[in-house]
Amino acid sequence: MANVNETAVSEFLLLGLTDDPALQSLIFSIFLSMYLITILGNLLIILAVSFDSHLHTPMYFFLSNLSFNDICLITSTVPKMLVNILREDQSITYTGCLSQVCFVLVFGGLENCLLAVMTYDRYVAICHPLIYTVIMNPHLHVLLVLLSLVISIVYALLHTLMVLRLSFCTDLEIPHFFCELAQIIKLACSDILINNVLVYLVAGLFAGVPLFGIIFSYIHIVSSVFRMPSSEEKHKAFSTCGSHLSVVSLFYGTGFGVYISSVVTDSSRKTAVASVMYSVVTQMLNPFICSLRNREMKGALRKLISRTASPP
Repeated sequence: MANVNETAVSEFLLLGLTDDPALQSLIFSIFLSMYLITILGNLLIILAVSFDSHLHTPMYFFLSNLSFNDICLITSTVPKMLVNILREDQSITYTGCLSQVCFVLVFGGLENCLLAVMTYDRYVAICHPLIYTVIMNPHLHVLLVLLSLVISIVYALLHTLMVLRLSFCTDLEIPHFFCELAQIIKLACSDILINNVLVYLVAGLFAGVPLFGIIFSYIHIVSSVFRMPSSEEKHKAFSTCGSHLSVVSLFYGTGFGVYISSVVTDSSRKTAVASVMYSVVTQMLNPFICSLRNREMKGALRKLISRTASPP
């Protein structure tokens, strides 16, 4: 096949999750429902934290940022998929595809960083409670979010700019429902060694450092909890970490599952189905995990709903 320069590429084709036309309406209904549930659930978390003064703490500040990030992450992939199903058109422009790659990397990376920052917050609160307010002051938790955002943007731009150097063949079909970095690199006809090395090197560093920090922090958290004298203090400490640990397990567990599925199967379509877990399902479940296992959050949500439902 003759190579074409990347500037000549006008569009890619997103093949989606299935080739069966009869299943398209079902997939549309399922993903539209998941998208709306995700938007509503995370928006309720943000509003509850904003309107309840009792939740104006670093922990809930990070949680509201996580919810906003989840809205952005799912919005960068699902709406385009829904539009393509409605229009019966699988195409996405070259610029739109690279933009989608960039946004997915930014918000996926920011989720990774925010989970690590939230773990650090729980570590300070449980292991150093007497100086918690001194360490986790308003300036620091805003700085941590901004630093996470900057790191994620640099991470995303690095990969996106490296994709710009690639040239592509005439086969521009992506067996996925969004433009995933690994799938784009596979389509290239030019040398992709640098891109592959960069993916594994940067991803290993970018995901490995926060994950190591999370594991390190929870080792100290568990050790501190077991040293607490009363069972009530232990229960309170575990309850504050329970929802966060569940979100961390869901995010890294689904991400690791996608990696395993890509290794054990040659089917890109099966890998695409597995990637739904970390790119859609995780964002939908996060608000339920954070609210159902948190008494303060449930109280704030009840206040918000009653305030909204009551007449002026």
